[in-house]
Amino acid sequence: MTLKELTRPVVMVHGLWDSPEIFNPLVNKLDQPPSKIFLPFLPHKLGKVPIRNLAFELHQQISIQFASDVSIDLLGFSMGGLISRVWMHEFGGSTRTKRFFSIGSPQQGTLTAQLVPSSVLAGIADMKLGSELIRSFEKHKPLSRTVECISFFCFSDLMVFPGWRAVLPYGRHKSVPVISHKSLISHKISLDLLADELLTVD
Repeated sequence: MTLKELTRPVVMVHGLWDSPEIFNPLVNKLDQPPSKIFLPFLPHKLGKVPIRNLAFELHQQISIQFASDVSIDLLGFSMGGLISRVWMHEFGGSTRTKRFFSIGSPQQGTLTAQLVPSSVLAGIADMKLGSELIRSFEKHKPLSRTVECISFFCFSDLMVFPGWRAVLPYGRHKSVPVISHKSLISHKISLDLLADELLTVD
């Protein structure tokens, strides 16, 4: 069963080399009042900014946009999913997040970032397999204890490689039959799946 209006506001966090406009197809699909969708802009500086710094910026923007007692749903695309996860773990975001949608996000790291030097592109290096950031998640309690988590991924993703590494170690997983990273947030199949999940009564 679905509703025509979102149960609570959704915060959509963009990824590397993207901007909030990446979510325009999904926003149009949902057709919600402006108060129901928040699209923060987080300047990555081509991957130079560490993910924790971006999570702090996300924390500040959410704190300004919503009162502390307002619950939200959180959707992160690509690097945005890692930024969101850090915000929930390290900035108290899990206490106000009801659902977390991780879309093509390297939750277990990606081989694509493996040779990137952290001294030059710290944000990209944070996404390496076995990076300090990725390992730090093991120190925290699973988000799934308080947050409903779902991971969307595609096996042919070349940005999160191999594609199955775009899956949280808990919660539900959905393999999307698209052929590229960006298609996870732009293809009609993806948009239909995401809209259906976002509008489902929880």
